Amino acid sequence: MKVLLVDDHPLILSALQGVIRGLGNDVSVTCAASARELRQRLAEDADYDLLLLDLQLGDADGFEVLTEMRRDHPALPVVVVSGTDRAPDVLRAIDLGAMGFVPKRASNELLFEALRLVMSGGIFVPPVPTGLGSGLPPAAQEPPPPPLLQPRMQPAQGAASGLPVPNVAGLTPRQNEVLGKLLQGLPNKLIARELNLSVETVKDHVAAVLRVLNVSTRTQAVLAVSRMAQQQGGSASAQRH
Repeated sequence: MKVLLVDDHPLILSALQGVIRGLGNDVSVTCAASARELRQRLAEDADYDLLLLDLQLGDADGFEVLTEMRRDHPALPVVVVSGTDRAPDVLRAIDLGAMGFVPKRASNELLFEALRLVMSGGIFVPPVPTGLGSGLPPAAQEPPPPPLLQPRMQPAQGAASGLPVPNVAGLTPRQNEVLGKLLQGLPNKLIARELNLSVETVKDHVAAVLRVLNVSTRTQAVLAVSRMAQQQGGSASAQRH
């Protein structure tokens, strides 16, 4: 696996390089200390399996670089590795197409978990306090939820990846189908085409989905469904024991 690591702090760059190499003997890491150097690396060789991107680069805004990467290298999964884990930053990064967001203070085990999930086609979101930008009602005196693991299919993959259609209480079967397409990252036009609906009907279904989930954006819907899946998984595990 070829990993491209971008961070403008030499000590952090070196530390992350060592951690990532711990994923296995077949992992090679190439480093870049700036957005300009990142572009040079990709111009020389664009055949990378994963890009780890710091948001605080000396020569560019990390969010702008993320947007550029998703536009110019859409097949390259990007994981943001940031010194912050503020909910607005997490949401914005996922909105812009990041497949994961890992705070720099995270443990090596959490980083490994995130990278393995992303490489298997999932999306990794760190624990964030409930209600902070998630659109979910605050949970008083509850610890932060565990990392949210939610498969995200690329539009080109379609249904072939086998992502199950969600079943959220309060949604009609058709609305659950639309939610499934939202989790795949599909825009309304593609959802309409795949489900043989008009774009206006899809918009109505999307609005209903967001209303039932008590969120206002697609990314918040992903987080909401992810949190629900975590809670259901925890309940099922407790019942087995």
